[in-house]
Amino acid sequence: MQRLLILETTCDETAAAVVTDELEVLASVVASQDELHKKYGGVVPEIASRAHVERILPVIDETLRRASIKPTDLDAVAVANTPGLAGSLVVGVAAAKALCLALDIPLIAVNHLQAHIYACRLAAGRDVFPCLGLIVSGGHSSLYHCRTPLEFDLLGGTIDDAAGEAFDKVASLLGLPFPGGPALDRAAQQGNPKAFDLPRPLLDDPSRLDFSFSGLKTALRYRLCKPGENMPAQPLAPELVSDLAASFTAAVIDCLWGKTALALRKTGLKTLCVGGGVAANSALRARLQVERERAGIELFIPPMRLCTDNAVMGAIAVERLKAGLFESLDLDAFPGLLRPASQKESHQQTQ
Repeated sequence: MQRLLILETTCDETAAAVVTDELEVLASVVASQDELHKKYGGVVPEIASRAHVERILPVIDETLRRASIKPTDLDAVAVANTPGLAGSLVVGVAAAKALCLALDIPLIAVNHLQAHIYACRLAAGRDVFPCLGLIVSGGHSSLYHCRTPLEFDLLGGTIDDAAGEAFDKVASLLGLPFPGGPALDRAAQQGNPKAFDLPRPLLDDPSRLDFSFSGLKTALRYRLCKPGENMPAQPLAPELVSDLAASFTAAVIDCLWGKTALALRKTGLKTLCVGGGVAANSALRARLQVERERAGIELFIPPMRLCTDNAVMGAIAVERLKAGLFESLDLDAFPGLLRPASQKESHQQTQ
């Protein structure tokens, strides 16, 4: 049995996990930064990276302690190195490379977005590939044709705000607390999703599989603010907040499902895997269950704990371990959406 230490520092969670090559999770630790960013109403990259520096070693130590193993018991270290916040990624990559150098064990790179879909594989307890992958998070809203755990073809993505980003911005507009996504979800559960008629951008365009949420967010702001204002002049009544939250959520979900359904038809795939923090949204989960029955497809959504950023989903590294896809110690962090071709070519086949 081989043991992998997995590190996740793509945004504002410092996370580590120990997973075996049989996908058994021996330990998992997540250190949240919500309180650090709360007063700013959003994640501040510089604060996030500094917090990772402070927390990465204690999180690793605690994870190894819970797994009842020593560093010398590890067979490899995996780290999410793309995409994410540049400063945050660098902390995880540096820690992973230092451990691999000190222990003389292989280094494995993890694509954070692919890991979100792999969380469905972990939750299912069986193979889910090939599938259509819908990733909905604070930074990404994307559709992928996932041929294997390691072969993802991008079908479409957001051309502006991601769904989670739009949720966070609207939550702030409505005066809801940080983190905005969960707060908006709670408010929406008390509201009428048909109270306000909001646009569904790109939904009627069958030629593309892209999303757009910036205009939808702006349309809601125009309902509340006078020209030139960015925030409502007065606090909103709770009933109004709930109705606006529910109506906005319904519009976002219509767009997400509409393009997902189109992608299923175009690809002919019969399995849908959904990952990312927005996959924890209660209305989205309920809608997908209804559409699953109508469309006659298999649907996989991870449990709540595997939707938000964590290191367990980085167990996709087991697939790379088995394929002998290791990285050299000059591995870099890539904040952008896709891993550059030059990095793909740097993989070393190891016996």
